[in-house]
Amino acid sequence: MNDLNPRQAYDAIVLGIGGMGSAACYHLARRGKRVLGLEQFDIPHNMGSSHGVNRIIRLAYYEDPRYVPLLRRAYDLWRELEEGFGERLLFITGSLDAGDQDSEIFNGSFRSCQEHRLPHEVLSSAEIAERYPAYHLPPRHVALFQPDGGFLMSERCIVAHVVAAQAAGAEIRARERVVDWQVVGDRVQVQTDRGDYVAERLVITTGSWIGDLVPDLAALARPERQVVAWFQPTEPALFAPERFPVFNLSVPEGHYYGFPAHNVPGFKLGRYHHRGEQVDADTVDREPNAIDEGLLRTFAERYFPAGAGPTMALRVCLFTNTPDEHFVIDRLPDHSQVVIASACSGHGFKFCSVVGEILADLTLQGETAHDIGIFRLDRFATPATHSGSGG
Repeated sequence: MNDLNPRQAYDAIVLGIGGMGSAACYHLARRGKRVLGLEQFDIPHNMGSSHGVNRIIRLAYYEDPRYVPLLRRAYDLWRELEEGFGERLLFITGSLDAGDQDSEIFNGSFRSCQEHRLPHEVLSSAEIAERYPAYHLPPRHVALFQPDGGFLMSERCIVAHVVAAQAAGAEIRARERVVDWQVVGDRVQVQTDRGDYVAERLVITTGSWIGDLVPDLAALARPERQVVAWFQPTEPALFAPERFPVFNLSVPEGHYYGFPAHNVPGFKLGRYHHRGEQVDADTVDREPNAIDEGLLRTFAERYFPAGAGPTMALRVCLFTNTPDEHFVIDRLPDHSQVVIASACSGHGFKFCSVVGEILADLTLQGETAHDIGIFRLDRFATPATHSGSGG
């Protein structure tokens, strides 16, 4: 790349225009910076982690109470985005985090509510069934209900961030694959299959492909095949958004999540770590099969029998997991001009709005007022570096 004759220079280049990359482009452009966003697929596309109509957002965060302040800011930014876009992106249904009384899901959510004084109720299995008749949970289960939970229209959120970024002056290019990037002096050079670019800063948000661009992250960001299903309810009224909170549910069969019927004629559900298949993002089997469907249908028949009608849709997407299932958001230790955000471990989309703000902070100021200590690279034994090659 030393002989590059760059076509254009930018303040920042963002690689990967999915959930977090689109938000980063927007927040950088709204601060008056000249921004280029590069995406190897379409915008939006169905090759990564953000397609499939919608994603859950919830304020009672069982994973760690430290996420809650970020979520509060994320909610504000999602509402600001949808107001400017003129289209509803955030739907509030309430959320249920359920399991037996010793489950991580219930206790972690309760701890977050207590620590951050979030409004909530603790409901027994019988109380859940009375209030939300679609739910048929085991008799000893308890659930934490938090009224602010709901879902985001994930693909439309990406479109909204891109449209807002373009309106603020960002240049966004789809179907342009990055071949390599390199820090040269105080600048970053990026080579694609269509041309060469130079910027003062680089943001890498390529999800399951981040190991190709930052090879030392390949061991920390492992793609996993995920399948979600939509089943037609036999009693559709029970699965309407006003009668069916989004859920996280721990049962003997595993950890499942689900949504009310919306936009597809079916109720949506999935299983965390679906079949435990670690994959290559370029060669993953993207066609759902009978085993995938059966695993999800058995769960629906047992715990949501009025929702286990004919299959309406099956989709494959990717989770990219870190060893501790927390995100990676940081500057590369050897290259302070380069900021990364990826490996969001299946629960990152709800944070995209605030992560875009954080990435703009790190890119332009080198730091952020948001507490992101939990996401720093140095929590792992071997910090990531860049070898000068990528795919």
